[in-house]
Amino acid sequence: MSVDSYTNLSAIAIHGGAGTILRANLTDEKERDIRAKLTESLEAGNVVLEAGGSAVDAVQAAVVVMEESPLFNAGKGAVYTHDGSHEQDACLMDGATRNVGAVAAVKRVRNPILLARLVLDQSTHVLLSGEGAETFATTNGMELVDDQSYFDTEFRYQQLQKAIAREKKENKQHTQLDHSDVEDKIGTVGAVAVDRHGNLAAATSTGGMTNKRHGRIGDTPVVGAGTFADNKTCAVSSTGVGEYIMRAMLAYDIAALMEYKNLTLEEAGHIAVMEKFTELGGDGGVIAIDALGNIAMPFNSSGMYRGWMRADGTSEVKIFKE
Repeated sequence: MSVDSYTNLSAIAIHGGAGTILRANLTDEKERDIRAKLTESLEAGNVVLEAGGSAVDAVQAAVVVMEESPLFNAGKGAVYTHDGSHEQDACLMDGATRNVGAVAAVKRVRNPILLARLVLDQSTHVLLSGEGAETFATTNGMELVDDQSYFDTEFRYQQLQKAIAREKKENKQHTQLDHSDVEDKIGTVGAVAVDRHGNLAAATSTGGMTNKRHGRIGDTPVVGAGTFADNKTCAVSSTGVGEYIMRAMLAYDIAALMEYKNLTLEEAGHIAVMEKFTELGGDGGVIAIDALGNIAMPFNSSGMYRGWMRADGTSEVKIFKE
């Protein structure tokens, strides 16, 4: 039975980013490490679901695992801005209530998804950014890292140096609309889940894009672009070139196609990603799940770190376009 036709409740799907992901660019050791961490993330979310926990708690748990790993562009492994700092975004949406918590351009938050959850639970606002978001965090008892060195990794630093060198050579600024070195965009993390009560949730976290300018905010914290969940339709987490995802309102587009055209999750995902998003010029993909536990993971890039797991223990982790 294919994953898309399975209709048992309680399931989770995750992604660790999409882009130019080729076998030739991954050592056997790094591929094993990535697969192991994706599996760990799935298991963390599934433990919550198996215990009867909420989809919101499950996606949060799954994303925290990836934020704690330097393998992904979120939390510990966040990419560098043009100025050599780290600015991170995150979003968490509850499909049962359509309540949302999101943060943007935070610099000293170890797990941005936990701050997004705090906004969801404790704030009357949807999206907080920068110093205001960090003040909200400390006011509500969340400790911040002392300095940004916690997020530093040599791999991401070298990516920044390459991007800056390329700018100087070509004497121009590369923007997020430029597809050169798409591999530098890999790593945004996300999770979607349905719990045993049929409630949906979606969570996404990212360090953004290598060499991005100060204050740039991508699709991740934008409701309906990088993250969306509604029990009537589906939960979606997007990954790819954020400027195109925002212009496409990619996550909500899938839900809208389901609601207004009565399409299945698989049909809506294909149209939104493989047709409309692709025609716009976007590069990336989504993970999506509906209230029946159907899962779709369409992407138009050469690869996407992705996986799913169900309460019965069945699971799958993939990296390449297989």
